[in-house]
Amino acid sequence: MPSGDTGNPSAPGWPVALTVFPVTGLGEVRPGDDLAGMLADRLFASHTEASPVPGGITDGDVLVVTQKVVSKAEGRLVAIDPNDADAKQALIEGESVRIIRRRGDLVITETRHGFVCANAGVDLSNVDVGTAALLPVDPDRSARRIREVFEHQHQVSVGVIISDTFGRTWRQGVTDVAIGIAGIAGVVDLRGTADATGRVLEATEVCIADELAGAAELVMGKTRGIPAAVVRGVDPQWFRGSSVAAEIIRPPGEDLFR
Repeated sequence: MPSGDTGNPSAPGWPVALTVFPVTGLGEVRPGDDLAGMLADRLFASHTEASPVPGGITDGDVLVVTQKVVSKAEGRLVAIDPNDADAKQALIEGESVRIIRRRGDLVITETRHGFVCANAGVDLSNVDVGTAALLPVDPDRSARRIREVFEHQHQVSVGVIISDTFGRTWRQGVTDVAIGIAGIAGVVDLRGTADATGRVLEATEVCIADELAGAAELVMGKTRGIPAAVVRGVDPQWFRGSSVAAEIIRPPGEDLFR
């Protein structure tokens, strides 16, 4: 599919409406599980009403999967005493390449992936007590694996986003962002196109992968136990080879705050 700029948002082809469907009924994911196969079983379901997505997943849909179930399937779980602050600190530091800030129990770090986030992504929520979930080793690769199963085994071409919950500097609250992508653009470059008034945009690059991850989280929620969602109605021009590492992580030389 085309990989160039998508043009003016008001032009034909830019999404007029998006629909987001929660993927329910997946069940508990455990280390070693075939996550892509489990998702396919739910989403194809012979394209009957048994699928939580009307008509089943189809070409041009975007599948958003939470980091937690990816980490579980890939065995990125470690035993830890939740009351042992020193053990948790050591685990966080082991998953970091750099400690940026500390305040009490909160540590802002840079991970091996280049993510700047709280506690190196080490998470004790939605896992068994005494267990911590770590980020996938290569979330882009995790996304590619899921996409390849859908494409090669089921002949359906979809974009895949691995999402995780991040805070934002200088803003309260958290939101889901893309930490791994496959087959869907990370950033859409609108520089050189015209806005609604005809003025040429000079600096606008839209991180549509993060926006799609945030939209999907609205139906998955933090407490509902829904680990995936399908976004339908995405601009076809956004489907292309992609990577969070290559497109979304800001190079240190362009970072004004490091």
